[in-house]
Amino acid sequence: MSMRSALGRARGLGSAKEGVGHWWAQRLTGLALAPLALWLVASVIRLSRTDYDGLHLWMSRPGNTALLILLVVVGFHHAQLGLQVVIEDYAGKESVKFAGLIIVKFLALLLGTFSVVSIVKFAFGG
Repeated sequence: MSMRSALGRARGLGSAKEGVGHWWAQRLTGLALAPLALWLVASVIRLSRTDYDGLHLWMSRPGNTALLILLVVVGFHHAQLGLQVVIEDYAGKESVKFAGLIIVKFLALLLGTFSVVSIVKFAFGG
């Protein structure tokens, strides 16, 4: 015996069986951001009294550069996933939803790329 109504069975409505991957991606990126954010806060506190050369020396270390890049990439991906859910839930028209999703994905990619290039340029170029 099915719990669905006759109309639901006729239309084939029900779970789209989507969203679990998105849900997991949000949780995993959030989990990754927690220690990265703590590392960044601790680093900023330690570097609060340093000058430009000290910051450059700190950022030129491969581990610090890699963690900063990872923080930026994971952060922008997490933000994009969260904004995608908001747009999908609250945008009324399909055209607005579609345009909003494209804009959010494009901005996350653009700003993330700009941030990574800036980190690499500062770390290795001075």
